[in-house]
Amino acid sequence: MGKALDQIDRKILKELAADGRITSGQLAERVGLSASPCWQRVRRLEEEGYIRGYAALLDQTKLGLTETVLIEVTLEKHDDDILRKFGEAMASYPEVLEAYLTTGEYDYFIKVAVDGTAGYEEFLRKKLYKVPGIRHSRSVFALKCLKQKPFYVPQN
Repeated sequence: MGKALDQIDRKILKELAADGRITSGQLAERVGLSASPCWQRVRRLEEEGYIRGYAALLDQTKLGLTETVLIEVTLEKHDDDILRKFGEAMASYPEVLEAYLTTGEYDYFIKVAVDGTAGYEEFLRKKLYKVPGIRHSRSVFALKCLKQKPFYVPQN
């Protein structure tokens, strides 16, 4: 890693996370820099991995994915091969939005976007239940998203 983040770096990260389409000039103005030093900082933040990429936030419902399902999964055992296969499977399924290895009663927490209960049943039958090594899963449907924020930039 390069130099530590200062307050201007943090402002740049917040602005870009809030609006990835902001122009260099607008960004420089919002963080109180001229265009060239601002651009240099953005490039450094990209090179150092603070900025991993840029993406559009899409409306899942308008795309026909009306339900978000949160799934907890327990594996039969925790050998390297089972863990690798499970991780590869989750990474390959486009409807899996997030997948976390967790502590506690369950081994994994997965967030999936599906088209209703029929879409979820299809995901279970054709994908999740075909992954080797799953002992148990428990699912809940999200009724309403109270907060969705793709980033958090600590103040110091």
